[in-house]
Amino acid sequence: MTLHTSSGTARHADWRGLALAALGAIAFSGKAIIVKLAYRHGVDAVTLIMYRMLIALPLFLLLAWWAGRDQPALSTRDRGAVLALGFSGYYLASQLDFMGLAYISASLERLILYLGPTIVMAISVLWFKRRVTGRQWAAAGLSYLGTVLVFGHEAADQGAHTALGAALVFGSAVSYALYMVGSGEVVGRLGSLRLTGLASSVACGFCLLQFVLLKPLSAALVPAPVLWLSLLNATACTVAPVLMVMMAIERIGAPLTAQIGMIGPLSTIGMGIVLLGEPFTPLLLLGTALVMGGIWLLARWR
Repeated sequence: MTLHTSSGTARHADWRGLALAALGAIAFSGKAIIVKLAYRHGVDAVTLIMYRMLIALPLFLLLAWWAGRDQPALSTRDRGAVLALGFSGYYLASQLDFMGLAYISASLERLILYLGPTIVMAISVLWFKRRVTGRQWAAAGLSYLGTVLVFGHEAADQGAHTALGAALVFGSAVSYALYMVGSGEVVGRLGSLRLTGLASSVACGFCLLQFVLLKPLSAALVPAPVLWLSLLNATACTVAPVLMVMMAIERIGAPLTAQIGMIGPLSTIGMGIVLLGEPFTPLLLLGTALVMGGIWLLARWR
């Protein structure tokens, strides 16, 4: 009887972990849709990201406090690390991403960001001199081929601004990859939730300071839909998916959570078609399949 109960509990935990991973991936992918909808009201990237971070800041501070309530105070070394990681992983990556979305579709943006594991691999080769097999390079190449196909099709329709938008979003992916590579040791000391809360709070501070330095206060007067979209972005597409993914990792492990996260690009494409009216073409389908297939092979062969 005890064994049956334990097995049932494990299965329940597995299904709950799977659901959390799926919901987290879908929520993350909704960020690009919300940004594109907000741009229709004439708001710029600096103002939009300010509102997102202003609303998310209390939640991230609460997360940092809760995760670190029984932990020792940060050392000077850890404070410097949190500052650097918050700048790279959450401030700069978010700013470049928001700027890029002004020029490219949400679907292309998500595919570019999904190249993150290939960038982490390249940084590991250049920084840590790690060896990479030919199969891993081939898998990465497959993903880039898919992205190039979608980019080429969109550039033919939208013009030269597509290159600028893709470059900005790729810069965002590089910035976040640097965060991923640099956070490994710090996560071991602080824990993932505490580091996420602290680094995200730092990023919120950078975004608020950026707005004060670059914009007049009158720029904060935005249409009401922008405020509602920012509230949705900060909660449902920023803080909530962070927690859901972390809880999923705790229940089913990081590899399976990452595999389920592959539904992210598909959900972005679906929402882009339904909510933004973005076109669905055979090349988009082919490119998405190549990107996802390459990332899946890279994870498997790693």
